Amino acid sequence: MPCSPGEIGSLFLFEKLSPEQLGRLCAEGRVELFEPGPVYAEGDPATCFYVLLEGTAVLSRRVGGDDVETNRTSQRGVYAGAMQAYLGDRVPQVYTNSLRVTAPTRFFVLPADTFAGVVQEWFPMAVHLLEGLFFGSKNTQRAVGQRERLLALGSLSAGLTHELNNPAAAAVRATASLRERVAKMRHKLRVIAEGPFSREALAALIDIQDRTAERVAKAPVLSPMEAADREDAVTDWLDGHGIRDGWQLAPTFVQAGLDSEWLDQVAAAVDEEILPNAVGWLNYTVETELLMNEIGDSTARISHLVDAAKQYSQLDRAPYRSADVHELLDSTLLMLSGKIGPRIKVVKEYDRTLPDVPAHPAELNQVWTNLIDNAVSAMDSAGGEGTLTVRTARVHDRLLVEFRDTGPGVPAEIRDRIFDPFFTTKPVGEGTGLGLDISWRIVVNKHHGALQVDSRPGDTRFQVLLPLTAAAPDPTEEPV
Repeated sequence: MPCSPGEIGSLFLFEKLSPEQLGRLCAEGRVELFEPGPVYAEGDPATCFYVLLEGTAVLSRRVGGDDVETNRTSQRGVYAGAMQAYLGDRVPQVYTNSLRVTAPTRFFVLPADTFAGVVQEWFPMAVHLLEGLFFGSKNTQRAVGQRERLLALGSLSAGLTHELNNPAAAAVRATASLRERVAKMRHKLRVIAEGPFSREALAALIDIQDRTAERVAKAPVLSPMEAADREDAVTDWLDGHGIRDGWQLAPTFVQAGLDSEWLDQVAAAVDEEILPNAVGWLNYTVETELLMNEIGDSTARISHLVDAAKQYSQLDRAPYRSADVHELLDSTLLMLSGKIGPRIKVVKEYDRTLPDVPAHPAELNQVWTNLIDNAVSAMDSAGGEGTLTVRTARVHDRLLVEFRDTGPGVPAEIRDRIFDPFFTTKPVGEGTGLGLDISWRIVVNKHHGALQVDSRPGDTRFQVLLPLTAAAPDPTEEPV
């Protein structure tokens, strides 16, 4: 269609241009009429710069499998398309959104290379300022994003150190106690060996020792009331058979699953004169078995924590693979257990029937970390107590991961800004304002999912929706 310098000069975008400049735009650009439908699609090479002359334009972004409308306007002069063409090859020259029209619409269309050339020629100082703003913002965001990750790493390291310290200290204490008990067993063995005991009596004592060790491994879990009643019965039995300090031995025997009936078997198997030494010898056996169980539990806990750390960091794992979100959630919750603390109750509502999802597991763990950290901080600000509920479910063809907290909620006036870079409600020095921005880019840009929030006082829900199937990622895509 014919291009009129007067018409494009009436637009706010070009109103300060000279007649010569308007003439050049008309000579190198064109006016096109588009019928209702798409003009260009997000992700396609950005070849043109579009300025609305007449009609209605609709901009949208691709979120998961849906096109989400971001703007609809009939204002003359609004523009879209290759707006960063003046940056050249330093940034990917693709459309960052989709443009369609709902009625016959005229655009002034300028080829991207022409747009870049006239901007650089006519506004060199503005180009330098825009380049500085664009790349400076990117560099600042990258630097602050690295600090955000370092802060998260510091918090995780503190939590992991705290969690490792407890079982490690328990193992050290149990080892010291075990060394002491073994020394006493050697002493007691010498006493028994020097006594007037027959070979048959010693064989019976060893047999009872073996059966005692087996019984310790199968000890039942008793309620406090049941344990107290059994301790009283064992104490009475020991006192009745002339064994001193029965009240000290009884708790150990009961913890190991031994009772007065078992002691009757011991008394029947050995002579009366060696019964006190036999009971003392078996007490050391029980204590040794219990200490070894404690050491085994502590080292197993340490191994479990190390496995969780490897799962969280995704060491020795492919960066993009099918992953079980429940494993990722559990490892993140374990890594953050020190920060969550005992006053916040964690409730897991997992749908274990959900399939694995194609994902970048390490980066999803970063999303979980940011959302859990925000939920804990919100509840801390409201007194430090509350409930964190982590729920998974299937929503049509997507997997839902929901984090619900009982904090004060996100005020309605800032709800539209919480995903903006550098926006934070935390006190100065406690937040960078990039946690939710990074999470949004990981979920939406890298996994083609959705991240949304529904909040009211006492019930705030951040919901992550991930597609159950996805194409392999672009290997040239910049990591988040």
